[in-house]
Amino acid sequence: MKNAEKIKFLKEKARELRTNIITMIFEAQSGHPGGSLSAADIVTVLYFNELKVRPSEPKWKDRDRVILSKGHACPVIYAALAMKGFYPMDVIYTLRKMGSILQGHPCMKKTPGIDITTGSLGHGLSVGAGMAFGAKFDNLDSRVFVILGDGEIQEGMVWEAAMLASKYKLDNLIAIIDNNNLQIDGTCSEVMPIEPLDQKWEAFGWEVFTIDGHCIEEILNVFEKIKKVQEKPICIIAKTVKGKGVSYMEDECNWHGMCPNQEQYETAERELGGEV
Repeated sequence: MKNAEKIKFLKEKARELRTNIITMIFEAQSGHPGGSLSAADIVTVLYFNELKVRPSEPKWKDRDRVILSKGHACPVIYAALAMKGFYPMDVIYTLRKMGSILQGHPCMKKTPGIDITTGSLGHGLSVGAGMAFGAKFDNLDSRVFVILGDGEIQEGMVWEAAMLASKYKLDNLIAIIDNNNLQIDGTCSEVMPIEPLDQKWEAFGWEVFTIDGHCIEEILNVFEKIKKVQEKPICIIAKTVKGKGVSYMEDECNWHGMCPNQEQYETAERELGGEV
């Protein structure tokens, strides 16, 4: 696939992913749209261009691993897994329903393609570091991608994991920070300032890249660049907008965990080019 065709394909997949996120949250009348939408472009490029995975064999030993440390944003991963073929598309309409494989936070025992159960914020990078260390120990050519919220990295455990990853030179570990500067109680800068992010991760011994997390071209380019990094864990700071793609949700803290009503749902789907 030529580069222009690839970008067009991925942009369409990102649009489709966002329509599925809104639909499944509307159907459930429960969920977290803001942080799911902000991570949609990163997740699209991961699942439809970058990851080494087998939908028909979710536990394939040599697969790349993905950890959604900010587990409340699971609709973005659930929709991507369905679109990738890990389970039928109609399963997304069962989000948060009793007996569904798609619960309110990712569960590795229920959902094909989920590598670790998450939801208690701050734990994902520690688990990812362990997975990356284990992959090196077993001589596996596997990478571990950990998607973190920027509010989440206020947790001290994240920085303990960052130190360990640097000590053991885990260049197969990639932390991706969904840097939308909003958390449930307000902006990160108001609740607990986290900047300067790039300098902090560099000080912990990581190779750091800062990108526009909604630019498919930049996301593709950074995933090529990180393949050349050796003996350092990698941090990608993705500058994003919470609620990206839906005008009334963008950069609005209230849409962290609020669901659209019928009118709002129809507006969102029209803006995203979906069917209503």
